[in-house]
Amino acid sequence: MSLTAEQQELAATVRAVLTKHADSAAVRRGLESELGYDEQLWKLLCEQVGVAALAIPEEFGGIGVGLVESLLVVEELGRTLAAPPMLGSAVLGVQALLLAANTAANERLLPEVAEGTRTLALCWAGPRGWDSFGVAVADGKLDGSAHYVLDGVHADTLLVLTAAGLFEVDGQAAGVTRTAVVTQDPTRKLARIDFEAVAARPVGALDVTRLREITWAAVVAEQIGAAEQCLDMTVEYTKSRVQFGRPIGSFQALKHRMADMYVLVESARSLGYLAIAGLAEGVLDPIDIQAARLHAIDAFNAVVSETVQMHGGIAITWEHDAHLFFKRAHADAQLFGTPARPLSRPA
Repeated sequence: MSLTAEQQELAATVRAVLTKHADSAAVRRGLESELGYDEQLWKLLCEQVGVAALAIPEEFGGIGVGLVESLLVVEELGRTLAAPPMLGSAVLGVQALLLAANTAANERLLPEVAEGTRTLALCWAGPRGWDSFGVAVADGKLDGSAHYVLDGVHADTLLVLTAAGLFEVDGQAAGVTRTAVVTQDPTRKLARIDFEAVAARPVGALDVTRLREITWAAVVAEQIGAAEQCLDMTVEYTKSRVQFGRPIGSFQALKHRMADMYVLVESARSLGYLAIAGLAEGVLDPIDIQAARLHAIDAFNAVVSETVQMHGGIAITWEHDAHLFFKRAHADAQLFGTPARPLSRPA
């Protein structure tokens, strides 16, 4: 996938906004808030850049440029660890609605999502993950528990994925109990949502396999951005850290390790962009997204481990961001599950 001039400009614009408004101090203030993110940053991204509207078709109040542009925003957010409802609402929630192809539901929900005034939460996983549905439907009522729900505590609308299809539930509906759960990654809040005989509005059937591929592509985009930031942090630190009268970045052994980090980042980007382009064009080979998902996990874990090693003791202090990237890497490795190993056929 080669980025167009417009896509490069979008990524540069988002990066400029995040550089100014989502530095380390701002992200830390956000993760300590009730929402888990900086609400003003999200408002700024929606109003001035239109990030929530990118993948929403124009007939539903969006910009309609597509999935690729949304994932470029996710990649830039990965660089900062900021976690506004871009991934959970503007990507996963929107894509679930579009796959269900319910015009009435899209006309009712998506214009406000595009404006950033409504957030969606996709309720999917059972207690063991995304290979099973956490909620079942009987006689139009939902029962069960959805686990690991992004933005689940404060989302305005819950989109519940069941074996019978997708259902819409108001976030304040009777019988819905939302509970924030403690996670390894403090930069992203997850929730468990319990449903007890909850009346739900059917949205429609959708292709769960394609939705899973979109979720993997989105997490891959985030991992690419985060891994690249870890590489940049490490290069910058080794230029300024002096030992034996020389910047440690001048030592050949560290140069080689950083070169290996660069190769991992760029190979993860190559595989990730290949899969994203296939998704956007409707010609995705399943092996591409599976390979991208598995390689992004390995690459991000390896890069962030080297980041911690080359920063030394400072990397494991609360004040430094390296440990936050380390936790995000391990959390992203589990988010939305992984393809079976080995892959279905040789890559």
